[in-house]
Amino acid sequence: MSDVRDLMSLDGRVALVTGGDGHLGRVVCTTLRGLGAHVVALDRAASEGVVACDLADQGAVEAVTRQVTADHGRLDVVVHCAAFVGTTKLPGWAEPAESQSAEVWGQALAVNVSSLFTIVQTARPFLAASGKGSVVAVSSIYGKHGPDMRLYEGTSMGNPAGYGVTKGGLEQLVRHMAVTMAPDVRVNTISPGGIFRGQPSTFVERYEQRTPMRRMATEADMAGAVAYLCTDLSLYVTGIDIPVDGGWGAW
Repeated sequence: MSDVRDLMSLDGRVALVTGGDGHLGRVVCTTLRGLGAHVVALDRAASEGVVACDLADQGAVEAVTRQVTADHGRLDVVVHCAAFVGTTKLPGWAEPAESQSAEVWGQALAVNVSSLFTIVQTARPFLAASGKGSVVAVSSIYGKHGPDMRLYEGTSMGNPAGYGVTKGGLEQLVRHMAVTMAPDVRVNTISPGGIFRGQPSTFVERYEQRTPMRRMATEADMAGAVAYLCTDLSLYVTGIDIPVDGGWGAW
């Protein structure tokens, strides 16, 4: 049996992280770098250490993936963090249920689901050649549970139907890829619960009462699950979802 420290190492491996300049993406990038990986971060705008890519443009997604594999000659890990979320400002998205519109779903599907499909399809030979290829997609509790709208009463917050729809679709895509890419590449998801980002106190109090761990998550709470699924600690794990939700789904 290998030493557990060896199983945790990503030394020499190349990882691609979408949404790499977001709240969660930055934590994921730091985690993977701490394990020894060379990380390429993608986000909507370029910044120090971040490559610009509009994930709604599948041609751009394919091009940047080809560039990454050409530059490094390999790709071992993909972590898909980018998503349209509840705070995304688009007409017909994070609004009361009766005001939501399917017109924005196309953009959400492109970013939340199709961009991962395009990355994996483009990089498939490199992920397979790695011998330790791992794809991790960030889903959500709302990919499998309906929202408790009582949490949102009296706040300006919303829970777009398209968010849960795309996260549910993402999980099915991951199951399909897990089956069709085995045994060469492992594909899994994590499903965060609500992450605290300065939400109204009434929402936070209700959420904490609804959650067995009695608090909202932090981005740092996701690091362990991501590290587990990206490294050799999980070599016999594929096609599964790890809820990191403080017990939300247990009730």
